[in-house]
Amino acid sequence: MSGLLGVRLLLLWGFACLWLCSSASGDLFISRDNEALQETRGAARRLQKRSTNEKTVEVYRVAVDCTVTSRFAHTVMTSMAVNKANVSQEIFFEMELPKTAFITNFSMEIESKMYVGEVKEKEKAKKQYEKAVSSGQTAGLVKASGRKMEKFSVSVNIAAESNVTFILTYEELLQRKLGQYEILTRVKPKTLVQEFEIVTNIYEPQGLSYVDAHATFLSNELLPLVEKTVTDKKARISFSPTMDQQRKCPGCDGTLIDGDFIIKYDVNRQTSLGDIQIVNGYFVHFFAPPDLPRVPKNVVFVIDRSGSMSGIKMQQTREAMLAILKDLHEEDHFALIPFDSSIEPWKESLIKATKENVAEAMAYVKKINDRGATDINGAVLRGVEMLVQGKQSKALPDRSVDMIILLTDGMPNVGVSDTSMIQQNVRSAIGGNMSLFCLGFGNGVDYGFLDVMSQQNKGLARRIYEASDATLQLQGFYDEVSSPLLSEVDLRYPDNAVELLTTNHFKQLFNGSEIVVAGRLMDNDMDNFLVEVFGQGVRRRNRALDWDFTERLWAYLTIQQLLDKSKTGASDEKANATAKALDMSLQYSFVTPLTSMVVTKPETEDGPDSPLIADKLTEGNQRKRVFKKTTVLSACYSYRESYPLCLFLHCTVVSPAVDGDPHFMIELPDRDDALCFNINDKPGTIFSLVRDAQSGILVNGQIIGDKKIPPDGKINTYFWRFGIVHKNLGVRLEVNTQDISVFQDVVIFLKVTLKDSVKFVILLHKVWEKHPYHRDYLGFYTLDSHLLSPSVHGLLGQFYHGIEYEVTDLRPGEFPEKPDATMFVKGQELNVTRGWQRDFRNDVKNGENVPCWFIHTNGTGLIDGDATDYIVSGLFKTV
Repeated sequence: MSGLLGVRLLLLWGFACLWLCSSASGDLFISRDNEALQETRGAARRLQKRSTNEKTVEVYRVAVDCTVTSRFAHTVMTSMAVNKANVSQEIFFEMELPKTAFITNFSMEIESKMYVGEVKEKEKAKKQYEKAVSSGQTAGLVKASGRKMEKFSVSVNIAAESNVTFILTYEELLQRKLGQYEILTRVKPKTLVQEFEIVTNIYEPQGLSYVDAHATFLSNELLPLVEKTVTDKKARISFSPTMDQQRKCPGCDGTLIDGDFIIKYDVNRQTSLGDIQIVNGYFVHFFAPPDLPRVPKNVVFVIDRSGSMSGIKMQQTREAMLAILKDLHEEDHFALIPFDSSIEPWKESLIKATKENVAEAMAYVKKINDRGATDINGAVLRGVEMLVQGKQSKALPDRSVDMIILLTDGMPNVGVSDTSMIQQNVRSAIGGNMSLFCLGFGNGVDYGFLDVMSQQNKGLARRIYEASDATLQLQGFYDEVSSPLLSEVDLRYPDNAVELLTTNHFKQLFNGSEIVVAGRLMDNDMDNFLVEVFGQGVRRRNRALDWDFTERLWAYLTIQQLLDKSKTGASDEKANATAKALDMSLQYSFVTPLTSMVVTKPETEDGPDSPLIADKLTEGNQRKRVFKKTTVLSACYSYRESYPLCLFLHCTVVSPAVDGDPHFMIELPDRDDALCFNINDKPGTIFSLVRDAQSGILVNGQIIGDKKIPPDGKINTYFWRFGIVHKNLGVRLEVNTQDISVFQDVVIFLKVTLKDSVKFVILLHKVWEKHPYHRDYLGFYTLDSHLLSPSVHGLLGQFYHGIEYEVTDLRPGEFPEKPDATMFVKGQELNVTRGWQRDFRNDVKNGENVPCWFIHTNGTGLIDGDATDYIVSGLFKTV
């Protein structure tokens, strides 16, 4: 459709001064553009996954070279591609790396010229990037974050019969979990490679106790190709299949190499004081004593059973709790506190984990069901109270560890709902005397809130991904923290001998984990080094000799800990930690949340050199969205002069929307991506878009069809009116393409101020009045959807608190610019297509094309149930 004149009005329900009368109305003169056409070539390049052209582009070499020295891994990924065509082409490089890693270098070699990345302060890099975009140059890197990995992708235009070599380098300190270290390399070449090689060299001065290597894609034929050589302190693992060995079948082009290559190992631990290595003035101390007895624990499980935990979440939580209860030791004590808007402990105090008590608890867990709202503050404080009372009454052992494990999927929305106040209350109640571990279920949870609260109370937070293996994730986290060996651990060094120490006081040491401290020596000529370790009355001393190592591990560890400090403490402490972390990130060329790597691409036919930006993704900031500026719009209409209807728009966080034919779009800031689907039904059908019983908010929309069947035989449908209900106020609002009508059940004249409520935006797209087929239609957008309760549902409402999915196996689609892929979502495997959807929020005149993964057949597999389940009988009805 054409004839765009501009969208001139946005209507808001919620953030407003509403002077309502029994039947206010107004004429709206607004145009529309229903055609979500293809995005510009430059924008598509930076937001779309790619695949190479097998006929003219050949991936000649893929090499992964990893060197591990004393747990510090330095990985170089190299990929060389050749353009065999007689015209220039774009060639793509895509790689996934561990979330805990910092990128330290990215470079491209093109026709013997090297283009090397430079780490800059994030704001400076951003300005350089925006300058390139404003001048029409291509710029940008695809970034996506999964459970353990994050994605790095870039494209470059290469001349005919030429080649490019991409080199990506990253570093990470391997973390010991459950008694082992893991090196994970994700390899997805997507095509046969002439030279393919993975090589890992490990050097551990303490000596290697075992080394194991396997891959998710290894068959019986490929398994012998994994070569492993292990000596006392060194190991070399390599995997280098030929092209024929890579093939899925003889003569076919498909590759078997698609998955994770995993190496696991541990080191010898001959002394209880750990291992200290010194070189070039820097030392690192690894502490994981092998001979400490297990400490009894007192654990309170605080379990969210609010309405948003319905279905699979509650089922998986029950399954995980049943497995966890089985693992309790008889000397442990435990308690269960299910909560929603009410808090109902299973028992009034902690009880010993005898076989009889555990069996009774398991029977109780099986009966926990979802209901109500989310009172996190009250539930956690009740858990603290139970532990405090247990210690005061001597019902719990003196030499035991106290911990609370909170599992929640939503935002606090009853009782104390201010997250900063909850943090303050919990910190004050705990008083440093116990640990709080927080498990955030899915994307709807405020992970930053849980992360800070855990760190303030000697614990840590973890995101539990909403997938079929959530039960295993929950149990795996518990396994990590369920066996405390020491608490309040201090590693002390001579005051006159060391400086620039990383954190040397730790709240907990768990079985199978490891404490790492690094610093700089003040006297490089020291022949030995005195260490004292204190923990729960244990005091030990040891001297360590020099070993070969590097200061980069110290820098890596220092930056990580400064970034943690920047999220807690007083404002001046946060600022100081942030400044130091930034300085060190720049000094050691680490891409951290405070820096970006800028790579200048070579000049092409499209324009001069253009920069690329590589950023670091973190769990805590995934759901934040920053707008360049705040837009405030308003409009007023009068039924009578004395009864004006005023609606104001204040743009903030954006959530799912519907516009056009009707096109549903779920924007996902945490993934820097979007999902979209169409709903096709006969004109006149009314759909439930948002339904939140707790807040009393309801939104339904009715579709309308074209005036008559167009020549192509396809009748377009659009939303032409919406019914919005606020039950708590007894207000109903109808907005259609001609009128705005407000109905109030009790009074004729009402002033309503809802500053903290959800906001809806309705756009009227006006079509040329004499158009032979098309009609005026409405678009519907949501602002601040996080203010709705976790139990909100509907075609749009079900996505307000996020959705977890993974996209793999990118392949050519029906159109070259719209590739297909496989999506794993809600336990299902879907075929999806990369496309675009028009969004009018920021540009009400022309709209902007937003890339999204399109789910076919009315969103089947993405939405709960079937599209017909959302049909209702009336504009203000729920059924």
